[in-house]
Amino acid sequence: MSKAVTVASTTRVLKSLISTVQQLFPVALADDVWDNTGLLLESPVIAPTTNRARVLLTIDLTTAVVDEALQKKALLIVAYHPIIFRPLKQITKSNTQQHSLLRLAHAGISVYSPHTAVDAQVGGMNDWLADVASRGQYISTKVIQPSKNDPSGGTGFGRLITLSEGIYTVRNIIENVKSGLHLKNVQVALADRHQDVDSATISTIAICAGSGGSVLSNIDADLWFTGELSHHEVLALRERGISAIICGHTNTERGYLTTGFAPKLHALIKSNTETLDANHYEKYDIEVMVSEADRDPITVF
Repeated sequence: MSKAVTVASTTRVLKSLISTVQQLFPVALADDVWDNTGLLLESPVIAPTTNRARVLLTIDLTTAVVDEALQKKALLIVAYHPIIFRPLKQITKSNTQQHSLLRLAHAGISVYSPHTAVDAQVGGMNDWLADVASRGQYISTKVIQPSKNDPSGGTGFGRLITLSEGIYTVRNIIENVKSGLHLKNVQVALADRHQDVDSATISTIAICAGSGGSVLSNIDADLWFTGELSHHEVLALRERGISAIICGHTNTERGYLTTGFAPKLHALIKSNTETLDANHYEKYDIEVMVSEADRDPITVF
C-alpha cells in the first residue's frame, strides 16, 4: 500500500462504503412513514491497523453477529433490520441490544440499515423472491405499494407477478420456494379451489418479503408468498379464494444477502474504485462478507 493507514483515510473509506450502499439502495426508496433507515451508529473510534476494510452483511444484529463482527474486525455492519427502531431513553449494558451498540461503538464499528429500500429497489429483495417462486419464468410484474419518492413508479414494497397460463401447479410453486430459500418445510394455507395441489394451477402471485399482511392487503392473486401473516389474515385470505405460502419472516430475506446484496455491493465497489478518483477507497482492500452467525430465531422440528 502506497499510502499510510490513518484515521482520516479510514474515515473517508467508511463514508465511501456507506455512499456505495446508498447508490445500490437509495434512502429515498425506503418507507419514511415508519421505517428507520440510514446510518444508525457512527462509532467515534477509528483505530486503523491494516489497509483491509471489512463490511459485514446481516439481517439481524444479534449478540452473536456482534461477536462475529468483533472477531472479524469489521469496519461497517450493514444490518437489513434496524437495531434502533424506537427512540432510546437510555443506553445501558442491561439491555442486550443497547449493550451491542456500546460494544460496537467502542470497537470502532459503525452500523448502517437500508431495510425497506432493499425491498423496494428494482432487482432488490422482492424481485429476487419473484424469481424464487417462478424460477424466473414470469411474463409480467407489477409493483405493489410504489415508493412515494420515486416518480418512475418502478420501485415499491411488493410485487404481483403473472405466470404463463397453466404452467405451474400449487405444488410446483411450493417446491420452487423450498428449493430457492433452502427450506425443508414451509407453511401453506390452501384455498378450497387449490386443495388438489398437484392439479390446481397458479397464474398470479403477490409477493412481499418479511411481514406481508399490510402491503398485500388489497391485492387479489391466486397465491400470496410472504414471510408471516396473522391467523386472521390467513382466514380472510382463504375466504377470498387465495392461498398463501408462509416461510418465516427472515427466511424470505436472508438468502438475498448472498445471492443479491453481497455480489452487487462488491461489483459496485470495484466499479467505483476503477472509475472514480483513484483515492476514492484510499487503495484499501475492501472485503464484503455475509454473516455466518445470523440465522432465523425459530427452528421447525
